Amino acid sequence: MQVPARPGGEDSADGPLAPAAAAVRPATRLALDPGAVRIGVARSAGSLAFPVGAVVRGEGDVHQICDLAHEHGVAEIVIGIPVSLSGVEGASAEAARAFAAAISTALPGLAVRLVDERLTTVQAAQQMRRAGKSAKEQKSSIDAAAATLLLQHVIDAEAASGCAPGELFQAGAS
Repeated sequence: MQVPARPGGEDSADGPLAPAAAAVRPATRLALDPGAVRIGVARSAGSLAFPVGAVVRGEGDVHQICDLAHEHGVAEIVIGIPVSLSGVEGASAEAARAFAAAISTALPGLAVRLVDERLTTVQAAQQMRRAGKSAKEQKSSIDAAAATLLLQHVIDAEAASGCAPGELFQAGAS
């Protein structure tokens, strides 16, 4: 009996060679989870997302994001857009699009991608509770954790499908 060189090989019972997993673009990305009070920030390194922290909303927040983008040498900004469970975009999604426009204007050479981020904050809170963090302890890091989940989803979805999820933001198109 001949042993295939790898599972899914032509000689295996699994059939023809399985397609190789799509490669993740090597560029560093910054993910932003804009909330009413804070903007959660995460960055990628290869196929992993890591929390960076949170930026307080208000005057100077776009400038701080620009500084982080330059500091980490990012090629793309991923911004979470809150879509309701029914798929409808409400006032929060409109605010996220306005924020994307401000980031796109401030960083004209960078791609800005909008990605559905529904339930990332809920998932982050659940993970932090399981890790033993109280609601009070979560407050300082929940936004960065949600941005990290968003970015990891983007990385994983792209690796699985070969296509970046979400929509590429076009200034003036929203």
